[in-house]
Amino acid sequence: MLAYIHQQPDWPRFSWNSDALARPLAAVRLRQGQLIGRMQGLGFPQQEEAVLTTLTEEVLKSSEIEGEKLDKDAVRSSLARRLGMDVGALPSADRNVEGIVEMMLDATQRFKAALTAERLFGWHASLFPTGRSNMKKITVGAWRSASAGPMQVVSGDYGRERVHYEAPPAATVDADMTAFLDWYNTEEKIDPIIKAAIAHLWFVTIHPFEDGNGRIARAIADMSLARSEGIPQRFYSMSAQIRAERKTYYEMLESIQKGDLNITPWLEWFLGCLDRAFSGAETILATVLEKAEFWKRLATAKINDRQRDMLNRVLDGFEGKLTSSKWAAIEKCSPDTALRDILDLVDQGILAKDKGGGRSTSYSLASS
Repeated sequence: MLAYIHQQPDWPRFSWNSDALARPLAAVRLRQGQLIGRMQGLGFPQQEEAVLTTLTEEVLKSSEIEGEKLDKDAVRSSLARRLGMDVGALPSADRNVEGIVEMMLDATQRFKAALTAERLFGWHASLFPTGRSNMKKITVGAWRSASAGPMQVVSGDYGRERVHYEAPPAATVDADMTAFLDWYNTEEKIDPIIKAAIAHLWFVTIHPFEDGNGRIARAIADMSLARSEGIPQRFYSMSAQIRAERKTYYEMLESIQKGDLNITPWLEWFLGCLDRAFSGAETILATVLEKAEFWKRLATAKINDRQRDMLNRVLDGFEGKLTSSKWAAIEKCSPDTALRDILDLVDQGILAKDKGGGRSTSYSLASS
């Protein structure tokens, strides 16, 4: 009995039930159009904020799926700088964050450009600028080689590992990727959303690199979704939804990769996940509009740059409690200056002291 999908005689001739997909695809297409229309109807500043928030989520959550937690402010800072946006005094990003941002923006901003091996090698090199994955030295900017051993997805303690999946041998990767790239760059008969789902599955099944395959597969899917919309702006995060459904995501991939070439269940799940991602975009839209309304109410308030920056951080989801010591550390000012900034906002009715307090008094936005 054949263990994996890539061992099927007709690999990679995928098949699916078009009739079963017709209704969910039409529903997703309708919601996609409605969302893009609503977002493009926003004012330019709100549209910029929605894109920045979405891309920040996309980068953060795609890494979280692989167990890597990035600094949110550093990701947002890197994205804002590359998009030419002024978002205040956010921290500079390290090379690791910069590389992931470079890949994501190249995929979504240059979605019309052909996907080539060299382009993928560039993405991979951006993900691993030191040539290492954690402490392990890996081949960067090239397909994996036989010297790295079998490419297996495993779990469990040492000596009791469970192999969930084993990718095609390294010797076939070049031919497999040539077939994939030829299909990706020429196939125009398939709906672009279905193509995004197939591309994601096909790439992650080949697992052409020693590491980073999941993140690159999701970038390819984002590139395909951008093609389906014909615009570079991203208003929803597929990776954020996949992160929320991580267990099901991996179970679905394992099930499909151990099945035959009929991938209807994967396509149905992908469409459902995308539909739920659109619901997540509604939250982003509400946050953007709330932020715009907040600053509209404060149009005549006397607020300095430090105060504006910290208020924006709170609006963007400040982690933990807002204290004068955190304010001083972030804004690089003295504790006395930080406390004066805060008390001034309290006097203006913009911040309010939290109940309790104790040794470390904290503050929140005052109720409007």
